[in-house]
Amino acid sequence: MYSDGRILVGKTADCEGVYLQTKMANRHGLIAGATGTGKTVTLKVLAESFSDAGVPVFFADVKGDLAGCCMQGEMNEKISSRIEKMNISPEEFRLKKYPVNFWDVYGEKGMPLRTTISEMGPLLLGKILGLTDVQTDLLTIAFRIADDEGLLLIDTKDLKAMLNYIGDNAKDFSMSYGNITKASLAVIVRSIVALEAEGADKFFGEPALAISDWLTRDCDGKGTIQILDCQKLVNNPTMYATFLLWMMSELFETLPEVGDMDRPKMVFFFDEAHLLFQNASKDLLMKVEQVVKLIRSKGVGIYFITQTPRDIPDGVLSQLGNKVQHALRAYTPTDQKAVKAAAQSYRENPAFDTYNTIMDLATGEAIISMLDENGVPGIVQRAMILPPQSCMGGISEDKRMQEINANLLVTKYQESIDRDSAYEFLQRRNIQLEEEAAAAKEAAEAEKQAAKEAAEAEKQKAREEAAAQKQAEREAAAAERQAAKEAAAAEKQAAKEAAAAEKAAAKKASDNKKAVNTAVKGVASTTAGTIGRELGKSVGSSVGGKFGKTLGGNVGASLGRGIIGTLFKLK
Repeated sequence: MYSDGRILVGKTADCEGVYLQTKMANRHGLIAGATGTGKTVTLKVLAESFSDAGVPVFFADVKGDLAGCCMQGEMNEKISSRIEKMNISPEEFRLKKYPVNFWDVYGEKGMPLRTTISEMGPLLLGKILGLTDVQTDLLTIAFRIADDEGLLLIDTKDLKAMLNYIGDNAKDFSMSYGNITKASLAVIVRSIVALEAEGADKFFGEPALAISDWLTRDCDGKGTIQILDCQKLVNNPTMYATFLLWMMSELFETLPEVGDMDRPKMVFFFDEAHLLFQNASKDLLMKVEQVVKLIRSKGVGIYFITQTPRDIPDGVLSQLGNKVQHALRAYTPTDQKAVKAAAQSYRENPAFDTYNTIMDLATGEAIISMLDENGVPGIVQRAMILPPQSCMGGISEDKRMQEINANLLVTKYQESIDRDSAYEFLQRRNIQLEEEAAAAKEAAEAEKQAAKEAAEAEKQKAREEAAAQKQAEREAAAAERQAAKEAAAAEKQAAKEAAAAEKAAAKKASDNKKAVNTAVKGVASTTAGTIGRELGKSVGSSVGGKFGKTLGGNVGASLGRGIIGTLFKLK
């Protein structure tokens, strides 16, 4: 219950109230105790009281038993008996309901709660993915390259596309960002695929959570209680713890410095806090400690809920000023040591032994130490915790869906948005590169084809020139042969003609000779015939008279001609 800047947490056996000063609420706190000792009730009482004070609250509902804040509680014998023991009248203790927003990383039992890969950052994302320090460093390089190249990392497909892009160009990037091995990139990609298989990739996307939507009050001035359903998320302890750490970091990075205030701007309850520190790297522990130390100046109070203070590192535990310790069981030397350490962290109360009291506390009882108005831890008090004013336990799915659908924020966060980011940009880039490669290949093929055609044309030209030369040579040879043939024929013809001419000349000469001979012969024959005739006549006349003259003339003529003919033949 809240009044006058104070929250009544519980009352001692003599009904003295134990209060939490709201102006000291941003000095953080711890709620510890064994299972079943009442930590959830204490958490709920504080959350309700902060809401009554107008302070927005966030807590993770691991078991589903905190959702009843949206419904008015019902008076029963247990509650009435407790407020009676605490000397609180029913008029003072009024049952009520509180303004609640239900969220769920998986979008099943609340409005989808999302952030972007870039906002999560490589350190926290490396923890979610279970990466080694070296792999986380490589993831950091991937984020740096994305920033340098103006690529938005919104969801897991953006991150996978970015890692594949870096792997394809690892040689180029290694010169500027350090050694990048494809094997390590492949391990990160496999971790992302495994995360997607668990459905956790739904957490990464848009619209991302706007912290301003959590810093709200209802019309009655009550701070809105943001309940993250973690019944499924807590099955992945690493992601659960990392997500809540991201929430604290987001509050730290988003909210402005406000210094000390009369009441916090928001209170953050981290249930199952031991999960945050399990297997945490040195860098992560330093980040947690830094956030816890500095976030109070932003007006945010962080309250860790765990079984034993030993679950919290000393650097963080020292920052927790408001502490509620429920019962611890000490059955082993180790447990006894833990109880002793818890008891020694409180200012001793002379009225009781803190060590034994921690082990003797009943369910619903706790030892409490709160900071006073000056910020000094108060003397530890044994007190009974106030009962919640809203409904205890879970709610039906119908009631949950009714509350979700009636919320004005559902229209903003219900549907995811997949805007242009690294995946789409790199897809276009790949398509462009493929098109350029195809065009280059086509150009190369065209150039090759052109070169082939040019070579073929050159070859064809050479063949044609060779054929033409050969044809010319053949024609020249044929012409030469023809010329030779014609020359030979001409020579032969000339020779023939010369021979014919010579023959004709010879014939003519022969004919002339013959003619001359004939003429000579004729003349000679005539002459010889005449001479013979005259001789014959002379002889015949002497011998035969007139007859003899005639005969002697004819014989002498024939004989003379015969002698001439024989002479010409012999010649």
